[in-house]
Amino acid sequence: MAKAATTTHSGRTFLEIVNDFTGEKLAACYQCGKCSAGCPAAYAMDLLPHQVIRLIQLGRKDKVLDSHTIWMCASCETCTARCPKDVDLARVMDALRQIAYEEGRTAAESDTVTFQKAFLDWVRRTGRQFESGLVGEYKLRTGHLFQDLDAAPRMMGKLKMVPRRIKGQAAVERIFKKCEKRSAQGDRPADRKGH
Repeated sequence: MAKAATTTHSGRTFLEIVNDFTGEKLAACYQCGKCSAGCPAAYAMDLLPHQVIRLIQLGRKDKVLDSHTIWMCASCETCTARCPKDVDLARVMDALRQIAYEEGRTAAESDTVTFQKAFLDWVRRTGRQFESGLVGEYKLRTGHLFQDLDAAPRMMGKLKMVPRRIKGQAAVERIFKKCEKRSAQGDRPADRKGH
């Protein structure tokens, strides 16, 4: 394969970028498929987890970052636990989502990104998740106001209607500020691996 097909505008391969971003050594993957065989979300993916790794190895950045798979991953770490080469595929999927987000490649999965933002907004505001607020905010942001409306009566008795704040709210806000600062400085997860 020609080098030009696998390098980015920076002259580095996509494999090198993902390795540096995550601290993982994806070349170690020999495609045994254990990650894909154990993945509980594989049925919803357009690429299986081991295929994502192989495409990274081959430098197929667009195919990987434009796939639905990176957004369907639940980060349950089943793949990571099953990998005989100790590749932390859940970390890789998180990194791929971040790279895709930074490059504006979220249009196909905008609802997923909207959900993640609403989720984190509630954690930041109250220090915990507030399900009723999350559902309401997600529905308003996406415009899916009547989707799943038939489930509302069953959920009414199960969900709290008023959010409660935790006592350590200031600590949660410090965590968010620290993450924002690291992100602004270009800090990557690999810089913190093992800490």
